[in-house]
Amino acid sequence: MADERRVAVVTGASSGIGEACCRSLADAGFHVVAGARRLDRLEALAVEIGCDAFQLDVTDLDSVNEFAAQIPKAGVLVNNAGAGFGSQPISDFDEDAWRRTWETNVLGVMFVTRALLPKLEASGNGHIVNIGSTTATDVLPTGGSYAASKHALRAISRTLRLELLGKPVRISQVNPGLVETEFYAVRLGDAEKGQKMYEGYTPLTAQDIADCVTFTVTRPPHVNIDELLVKPLDQAAIGVMNRRPAST
Repeated sequence: MADERRVAVVTGASSGIGEACCRSLADAGFHVVAGARRLDRLEALAVEIGCDAFQLDVTDLDSVNEFAAQIPKAGVLVNNAGAGFGSQPISDFDEDAWRRTWETNVLGVMFVTRALLPKLEASGNGHIVNIGSTTATDVLPTGGSYAASKHALRAISRTLRLELLGKPVRISQVNPGLVETEFYAVRLGDAEKGQKMYEGYTPLTAQDIADCVTFTVTRPPHVNIDELLVKPLDQAAIGVMNRRPAST
């Protein structure tokens, strides 16, 4: 008997929000296709939840096209793969850091979306969910490369919404505040320093954002959630936190 489940494709699926989305969408009845660079992690996830797992580097067009060719049909695309490199002020910006950030957060989304859009439209009920950030609408010092890329991602989401009006493809963007993942460990190049970014307050979890994504893609086909801004209670704005002193 053919598998009639809707197919949900998740990029950056080897950890954090992407991995949590795979689990949540599988629990919601989707057939999940997980893509990421770290194939060993994906294969372990595939064994656990029964998803398909294919290696994917969203910054490499050949990798994206090979990935898309292995997916016969798709109903949902979660553009989660993202990164933030560099923490210098703009006056002293690191060219390589900006390039790597934009290649992942902007061009990567464009590559994957273009490759899978025909299949999403052909499904008759397609849905693209871009994972943004609170920096999609705000900025902070020394975070220029990441904030600029997420502002660009929001522009992409809003433009797609206009360009696909009248077609059976919904466009949503989920903008998380501070979520405890590997993000800061990668950005700072130090796991211990990365973990310190979450001290003194209660951040969101990857599962919190996965719940939002799953809710978004399980609304009736006529309902489009354009944008969700999700922050922990301890975060009022970017860099404005309720940090409690460490217990003694």
